Amino acid sequence: MQKKIGVLTSGGDAPGMNAAIRAIVRTARYKKYEVLGIKHGYKGLISNDIVRLDHHSVANIIQRGGTILGTARCDEFETTQGMKKAKVIIEKNKIDYIVVIGGDGTMRGANAFSKKFGVKLVGLPGTIDNDLYGTDFTIGFDTAVNNALEAIDRIRDTASSLERLFFIEVMGRCAGFIGLAVGLAGGAEDVIIPETPTDINEIAQTIKDNIKKGKRSNIIVVSEGDEAGNALEIAQKVKKLTGEDYRVAVLGYIQRGGTPTADDRILASKLGYSAVEAIEKSKFGVMIGEIKGNIVYTPFEQTYTKKKPIPNFAYQMIKILSGSFCNILGAVPKMLHFE
Repeated sequence: MQKKIGVLTSGGDAPGMNAAIRAIVRTARYKKYEVLGIKHGYKGLISNDIVRLDHHSVANIIQRGGTILGTARCDEFETTQGMKKAKVIIEKNKIDYIVVIGGDGTMRGANAFSKKFGVKLVGLPGTIDNDLYGTDFTIGFDTAVNNALEAIDRIRDTASSLERLFFIEVMGRCAGFIGLAVGLAGGAEDVIIPETPTDINEIAQTIKDNIKKGKRSNIIVVSEGDEAGNALEIAQKVKKLTGEDYRVAVLGYIQRGGTPTADDRILASKLGYSAVEAIEKSKFGVMIGEIKGNIVYTPFEQTYTKKKPIPNFAYQMIKILSGSFCNILGAVPKMLHFE
């Protein structure tokens, strides 16, 4: 009898999830596994919303954003009773293994489920936030950055024409990876992220100095979860110190949608393929990631309890390339530590 692999996507959707599903299904079928798609994440596992997947089910989806399986948050699954229901459904459908694709909440759920009920689970990092420990990049991050960058490039044209100060809010409730990446690639004057303390006085002084030098258009990228507030709140604080008028652009869910980039498709395909290999090697209770080009297995618990560090050199680069260090310190630092 063929072994069965169930696959689900949970939490927020991320571009590239479909590419991962495709890779899992086609690799599994090649290796003689049957594959079942669990719709709407853990919610579908509890409600038995399950469909059979084959080669044709995943045809022509690698370029599509979102997830063909749908995704949802499920409070019931966080309870022991909810997990018991899910366990019954697994046994009813004779599912041997499950691959879950999602962010930190997905990995928390997988960790609890595997420990309490002995379910054999493997995880893939699918979140635009890029905040999971155990992988250099998560599925969806590159697309989100490029979506945000396109918007920022358009806004910069307007900022330059109107000589206006813009605060652009990007996603990143607890992590500033998107903000850091688009700030560097988009030539932002400053980036405000949760991982670093925000000095409103310093930001205001940078803007004043830029204006004195004749630069009246400035773009500040703000991660939504910064301790100083959202983009509007920070903009209001800065105006009190500078007197400069401003505009705020909240990019929101535009960052999640659209066709996944080549990098996200490739990463998702690699990890989907590797998930089936991990099952064959009996590597369970782990998330599959890629670090420095190598496939790695990280225990579920470590993916959300260990803090993934931001690249400090990138934050310093933004300051230097925008001229902010010169404004604040009077000179560019002689040495940077690339970590």
